[in-house]
Amino acid sequence: MAELLKLNVQVRDQLGKGPNRRLRASGKVPGIYYDAKGHNIPVQVNMVPLQKAYGTLGSAQVFELVIEDGGKSETHPALLWRVRNEPVKGVPEHVDFFGVDLTQEIKIAVHFEVVGDSVGVKLGGVVELFRDTIEVICKPMDIPESIQLDITELDITDSIRIEEVEFPEGVTPVFDENYAVVSVIEPHEIEEEEIEGEGEEELEGEEGAEGEEGESEEGEETAE
Repeated sequence: MAELLKLNVQVRDQLGKGPNRRLRASGKVPGIYYDAKGHNIPVQVNMVPLQKAYGTLGSAQVFELVIEDGGKSETHPALLWRVRNEPVKGVPEHVDFFGVDLTQEIKIAVHFEVVGDSVGVKLGGVVELFRDTIEVICKPMDIPESIQLDITELDITDSIRIEEVEFPEGVTPVFDENYAVVSVIEPHEIEEEEIEGEGEEELEGEEGAEGEEGESEEGEETAE
């Protein structure tokens, strides 16, 4: 087995908004480690190593989470399940780690990756990806970094449907219908969509203006 990236975290005893704010001010991020049996441990992690790990791993690659507690440490295979960013600065403000059993299959979303130079694009077509991710079932160490969609042979109006996508051995896709994942469409289809979208935005803008005037009038009547 290839050597996995390690990320050190520490058990945290103080919970709640106040302690979490102080943690963030000191350059740390509060989080929770959920093990495969449903238990959870409050933890904290330094922001910079967390950001580097997430940039490398995303949310679908296994790594070793080293949990330090009172001078002792335990190492668990885990996923960076969820990272919630602060809306203004965009830095992590909370993280959820999910412990995995390397011998058991799990369901997880994996990103699609478009590769190749399409025949249709060379003739003026435009690539449109209809789905960003696909849920798959596999063991944690078999999770692919991405599912590649080779569009080399796609002409204008051609598509790749989910049943045509090749998945690595041991990876089973989860889907109910044979939907189109990616297509090469004619340029005028994009232009028509943009024109329709502009019309809808103008209509919404007019309705929004009326709503704002109505609220203002109600406010004045209340004040009187």
